[in-house]
Amino acid sequence: MKAVFFDVFGTLVDWRSGVARESRRILEPRGISLDWHAFAQAWRDQYQPALEQVRSGRQAFVKLGQLHRRNVGPVLARFGVSDLPEEVLSELVRAWHRLDGWPDAAPGLQMLAKSFLIAPVSNGEIALMVDLARLNGFPWDAILGAEIAQDYKPKPRVYLAACEAFNLPPEECLMADAHSSDLAAAARCGLRTAHIARPNEAGPGRGESKPTVPVDIVAQSVEDLARQLAR
Repeated sequence: MKAVFFDVFGTLVDWRSGVARESRRILEPRGISLDWHAFAQAWRDQYQPALEQVRSGRQAFVKLGQLHRRNVGPVLARFGVSDLPEEVLSELVRAWHRLDGWPDAAPGLQMLAKSFLIAPVSNGEIALMVDLARLNGFPWDAILGAEIAQDYKPKPRVYLAACEAFNLPPEECLMADAHSSDLAAAARCGLRTAHIARPNEAGPGRGESKPTVPVDIVAQSVEDLARQLAR
């Protein structure tokens, strides 16, 4: 095995706390008060339906930031918030560029980078992945994923394009992820798979503590994955 690919939202970064914190920072000075974590979850709940519009071919590929911008207005309206200036809405979308990594993420990636090529294979666009890497110290060898493939996971093209970018066959690549459905899709493409436990990804007890599909490696953290691969 020569390369390790990573899902990012939920697997490496805490989207729920980050979006809640940034939304509060942006909106509270405007006199807006709401359940910030509920807002973050409601916005995230629009993620897969928006991606499916692209995956199904009902619309052409657009970057994730454009989908986040499209979704945020209706979600705000559900919380009774409307008529925000465009610059405020754009700043809200930037919340997804300011997410903190889980404590084990950067140290584990640093360990893995000594022996493997590492890259995100995320649905986030390149600029977003670069911002998160610079903020959290993720030492990527490349930024791969949806924008490179012009499609969204779990479509096979996303995983296979990542392998091709490193001139590697799928069997020499491993997909690490906190989401079993993503790992199942990668495995169908011939990649090896590693599940990383994030039991509190979407709130206390609202995440995967173990995989629900067969995987090659079960890890409790990115550091644990690095230790297992070093054996």
